[in-house]
Amino acid sequence: MNDSKPQVLLIDDDQVYLFAATKTIEATGLAGTVDVCTNGLDALEYLNRIISSSGKLPDVIFIDINMPVMDGWEFLEEYKTLSTRINDNIKIYILSSSVDKNDIMRSKEYNSVIEYVVKPVYKEKFSEILQSAIS
Repeated sequence: MNDSKPQVLLIDDDQVYLFAATKTIEATGLAGTVDVCTNGLDALEYLNRIISSSGKLPDVIFIDINMPVMDGWEFLEEYKTLSTRINDNIKIYILSSSVDKNDIMRSKEYNSVIEYVVKPVYKEKFSEILQSAIS
């Protein structure tokens, strides 16, 4: 893949959604690789492996908030600590089916979260996000 295209990490426990979102992101033609994790803990382990090996971190993370093992909120709390060990400016977008105002307001408490996006997310929205990650 082209290194100038943003690398994406998609974190969600819904296998059907992961498949559809991955295909939609790839269909934009704007993303490099799209890696997936099924919960926040797997995602943290994935990021730690990349940091340890001095690999390429994702440019964009799309994360659901309601997941087993470690949900999106717990991931964001742990990410605060992790982000002090990396210089990369990873853009995090919450993708959730929740339209609860409390969830939306809570997302604003995290400096790393760029936007709270309500599912379903269509190709146009993924394109908009990936375009902003390029510039």
